[in-house]
Amino acid sequence: MKTLSDLLLLGDPRLYETCAPVEKSELPLVPGWVADMDNVMREIRARYNFGRAIAAPQLGIMKRLVYMNIGRPVVFINPELQNLSPELFELWDDCMSFPNLLVKVKRHQSLTISYLDENWQRQEWHMQGALSELLQHECDHLDGILCTMRAVDDKAFKWRL
Repeated sequence: MKTLSDLLLLGDPRLYETCAPVEKSELPLVPGWVADMDNVMREIRARYNFGRAIAAPQLGIMKRLVYMNIGRPVVFINPELQNLSPELFELWDDCMSFPNLLVKVKRHQSLTISYLDENWQRQEWHMQGALSELLQHECDHLDGILCTMRAVDDKAFKWRL
């Protein structure tokens, strides 16, 4: 079982890599990966009091897999963002891979996410606001993009108090 000590931190070169798709033959591995992601997310919540979702590469699992738990667990296999709204909004983004740093970024107000569920069934979900920005953040991880790379300017960083 992976723990907080397995979480990749800012500067780890693996965080900047593009992840490979999850193959159908790897579906039996997904529950174990998700259990690890859930465990680390619970530890982050206990220590830092935040954490709604986590991307597999944050644990060195270089696969296109996102786990979200905000009331109920949702597994996004090979997610794709579509229909990104032209409307943007600014927010202070946080990340488990640098838990004490906040970064001001712009995100799309709404989008549609297309993904495979744990049964390899295609799903779509239209999201707005907080969910939209959350999945943009997590899907960025799958492409090796950190929110530090999306900062609105060179003064868009602050410590979490």
